[in-house]
Amino acid sequence: MFEDQLAAVQELLDTNAHFRDLHERHAALKDKVAELNESPAATYDTNLERMKKEKLVLKDQMAAILANYTRR
Repeated sequence: MFEDQLAAVQELLDTNAHFRDLHERHAALKDKVAELNESPAATYDTNLERMKKEKLVLKDQMAAILANYTRR
C-alpha cells in the first residue's frame, strides 16, 4: 500500500498520530481478513465483508491524508 510514497508514509507514521492509528487499524484488519479468507465459510461470512469494507474506508482516509501531506 502506497509503495511509491514510502518516505512520506514513514514521515506521517512518525509525526501524525491519527494517520498512525488508521495505519495500525488497517494492518490489524488486513491480518484478520487474510486469516478469515482461508476459512471454508469465508464466502458466507458477513463479518468478513464488513471488515473488508472497513479496511477500504481506512485506506481511503489514509490516502486523503497522504495526498494532503504530499501537496505541501
